[in-house]
Amino acid sequence: MREEGGPVNASETRQFDAVDIIRTKRDRGELSAGQIDWVIDAYTRGAVADEQMSALAMAVVLNGMSRPEISRWTEAMVRSGTRMDWTGVGRPTTDKHSTGGVGDKITLPLAPTVAACGAAVPQLSGRGLGHTGGTLDKFESIPGWRASLSGTEMFNVVRDVGAVVCAATDDLAPADKRLYALRDVTATVESIPLIASSIMSKKIAEGTGALVLDVKVGSGAFMKDVESASELARTMVDLGTDAGVRTAALLTNMQTPLGLAVGNALEVREALEVLDGGGPDDVVELTVALGREMLAAAGISGKDPADALRDGSAMDVWRAMIAAQGGAPDAPLPSARETHTVEAPASGIVASLDAYAIGLASWRLGAGRSRKEDAVQAAAGVQMHAKPGALVRGGEPLLTLHTDEPERFERALQALDGAFTITPPDSRPDLLPLIIDRVGE
Repeated sequence: MREEGGPVNASETRQFDAVDIIRTKRDRGELSAGQIDWVIDAYTRGAVADEQMSALAMAVVLNGMSRPEISRWTEAMVRSGTRMDWTGVGRPTTDKHSTGGVGDKITLPLAPTVAACGAAVPQLSGRGLGHTGGTLDKFESIPGWRASLSGTEMFNVVRDVGAVVCAATDDLAPADKRLYALRDVTATVESIPLIASSIMSKKIAEGTGALVLDVKVGSGAFMKDVESASELARTMVDLGTDAGVRTAALLTNMQTPLGLAVGNALEVREALEVLDGGGPDDVVELTVALGREMLAAAGISGKDPADALRDGSAMDVWRAMIAAQGGAPDAPLPSARETHTVEAPASGIVASLDAYAIGLASWRLGAGRSRKEDAVQAAAGVQMHAKPGALVRGGEPLLTLHTDEPERFERALQALDGAFTITPPDSRPDLLPLIIDRVGE
């Protein structure tokens, strides 16, 4: 199931020193493969102090990295732990990673849909922090479902069902876990080389043979503009290619939330609608587009993801996947004890609906967390009744807020101040397409 990461050759490491490595990057030099191998290994072992690694990270933020540097940095973080091995599951492996957004429940219908088309989908996911939701939080609103599986359990679910969605184990790219936490408190998050290597080290260590990246663009995403998102996408595609993983990326619109539901159980309900052959058009469109990319990257043809949604085979895999992880596919999902309706202030066309504001409101209602150890409300969130381009009448419901704690409504409503605009009925907003661009072969 796993391959152990190889230690750095001791004879190659004695010649390096943390201060020299920091100085090299501070002075805009290029780090050698040996320097990178040594500093990542030494930091993981605790031989390089946090203050030294934070200085190096800041030098990277200010001076950047070349493609060979980023590639070697990523490889060193992969080698800091174990690399998963899916040989023996009987199918080509393929995976998807999203850079995060509001209402992004795509993994839920996507993993079983692609599995229903003949691929193996080992999807290691995370929990939400701040205004973007976490895939595991959504799944954990299903009664009995378990996020934490052993390596053997992961392998068995993929082999028997075709897909697994679960938490990564602690021995997967441990260097990245340490560096990620450090960057968060040293203002060194905003660096494309460090962002790309963080994401790709985990995905390469996951051991999948093909990978499709969903790079979000807009107010609800980390990347606010197409130019920076394109740079991140190209960097990650290059890293995957350098590591022998067939990789492609789609740039997708996160100016407005995906679908009509934001919040854990609310998004599960919407994903089930998609798996049942319905659901919002944008969620269906992105599920099918990413599914086609994943299958093409894995070299699989013969069945289209749209057919798997229509004929029920994707739903069959979903039910088997949930049951294999201890969940009850037929159990009722949680519902909030309290709701509050936001009405359209006037008749007209919804010209904008800001993803960040909706995500922030959902977070304040209890759907998200401020710290990793915080609990979330499974039923909290925001239900949208209209999206940009839709005609609404004054006084009709525009949003419904859900929470178990009514005292949360006030701050959620503050987050929604200015979150939407309504223009005259004869106007037509200029909207970005859902899929903006593609990066890859």
